[in-house]
Amino acid sequence: MPASRAPAALLTRLRAGSLRVRAHAKINLDLRVGARGADGFHGLTTVLQSVALHDTVTLRATEGPCQVRCAAADVPEGEDNLVWRAAHRLWKALGRRGDPSGVTMTIAKRIPVAAGLGGGTADAVAALHGLCRLWGAAPDSFRLCEVAADMGADGPFFLVGGTALGVGRGDEVYPLAELPRHWVVVAVPRRRVSTAAAYGWLDRDVAKMGRRRRRRFPPVAGSVIDLTTVANDLERAVTRRRPEVRGAIQLLERAGALCAAMTGSGSAVFGLFTRRTTAVDAARVVRRDGWTVLVTRTLDRRSLAASSPW
Repeated sequence: MPASRAPAALLTRLRAGSLRVRAHAKINLDLRVGARGADGFHGLTTVLQSVALHDTVTLRATEGPCQVRCAAADVPEGEDNLVWRAAHRLWKALGRRGDPSGVTMTIAKRIPVAAGLGGGTADAVAALHGLCRLWGAAPDSFRLCEVAADMGADGPFFLVGGTALGVGRGDEVYPLAELPRHWVVVAVPRRRVSTAAAYGWLDRDVAKMGRRRRRRFPPVAGSVIDLTTVANDLERAVTRRRPEVRGAIQLLERAGALCAAMTGSGSAVFGLFTRRTTAVDAARVVRRDGWTVLVTRTLDRRSLAASSPW
């Protein structure tokens, strides 16, 4: 996919030498986890979906080394941030020496951190588009996808957007027929769950109790997903240790969600609704002290592309 028309980030020019990029969150409509391979990673089959909830990355041309700033708690700055690593990886892919320079990037966070919504990776991939524009670079789609994959297993998805199937580590991405627009309630309980912890719990449960027989592939027929049978193989392992995650799912179901499940490795859960008013009412029902509850909507590839002025 050419960098000049990538739909996963919305970019606007503020003034000469300054760009603003939107980094959209994702939810996993379905996630099936296979056995761990010799490389230490589990084989995945997942259906991913873009949502309107987004962070904003502002890139400004400056003198000196690349800098990354973010005022949000629990988000590192500088070289520890995935956005800086994306800049470094792209800089090298373009054949440039040393560390990246000539840009300061400021992240405004709205996507909850460590919640299974892909915020960090989305920020990094969105920044890649802005950096290509700011640096006057046009890497081919294959090279850009390689850089995105280095940012996280769902990195290539953020180059595609909309509704898509991910296989392998989740980084082999194939567009699916778009899910019709739904309103989405995202509920994030207070305690977060790291990806490593979620997969570790799953491995321990499988070793102790054996894997339950489940469909190997997501419910996709003719490239259309069946929302009535979606599942997340990490959900049972996580909810055994985080009962509030199960409670959030049950609250969304009782509030009338068409389907409700954990996204990624959690702790965020989502519920899909056909009407905004129903979603807003459900958000009020789900809200608890210390929880982050947001109402957003799904985004298809056309909506993402139409919003981009590139």
